[in-house]
Amino acid sequence: MKTVSNRKNIIPRIFCSTIVMSIVLFFIGCAEVPVTHRKGLHLVPKSELLSLSLRQYDQTLKKSKLSTDQGKVQMVRRVGERIARSAEAFLQESGKKQQIKDYKWEFNLIEDDKLVNAWAMPGGKVAVYTGILPYTKDETGLAVVMGHEVAHALADHGNERMSQALLANMGGMALSVALANKPQQTRELFLTVFGAGASVGLMLPYSRLHESEADRIGMVLMARAGYDPRETITFWERMNKKEGPRPPEFLSTHPAPASRQANLKTYIPEALPYYKKPSK
Repeated sequence: MKTVSNRKNIIPRIFCSTIVMSIVLFFIGCAEVPVTHRKGLHLVPKSELLSLSLRQYDQTLKKSKLSTDQGKVQMVRRVGERIARSAEAFLQESGKKQQIKDYKWEFNLIEDDKLVNAWAMPGGKVAVYTGILPYTKDETGLAVVMGHEVAHALADHGNERMSQALLANMGGMALSVALANKPQQTRELFLTVFGAGASVGLMLPYSRLHESEADRIGMVLMARAGYDPRETITFWERMNKKEGPRPPEFLSTHPAPASRQANLKTYIPEALPYYKKPSK
């Protein structure tokens, strides 16, 4: 009888411990998302995430064919650097100058006309696939894509998703422990989380909340970089018209077109004041 009583007492204790731990993790891991000011839950140490990002980005580039079209390569880097400067200026003005050192911006164009995709890893490691260029058409269209992806990185959406993925797939173990015990599975999980897994058939959609935040933040970033944020609506209209029976990888993980377009229109008044047309 004593054993049964002890077991009955254990269950409430476990339940209470779980609740307490959840509350502790919530307060320890909270970070504010730029522009929206939402509190995000970040349980993965930034240093571990950045270290893994650098390794995985280099490995991805080594396994990929980089574009040799210097005109397109320079355009990707030019737009990317303008968006990056915009992001850094935003951080500085927001009192987060210390975070700028966490970004070592790098922009590469990968030759794959069949893959309509782009992604950004923690630390500012960005890849664009040639398959998305017919959709972007020009620098402003590319700025929509780059602003959106850099916004994901700036908002640390990947940390939230990596935290959730580790909890769901690895029993909540720390990233460093997961890498030591299950290196291949953890690296695949990382690539999937940050959208770089499309080339090997792995995709994990951002939540609608994350996508909406990336749209909103991305419009502010591109406007500050000198690109008209109103062109965001034009770009997504173009993407949706070309969707076809099987949507491009970049589009398949995003919200329904109608709701997205409606949201984008509400973000324009916030982003437009930052836009200054570059003088010729």
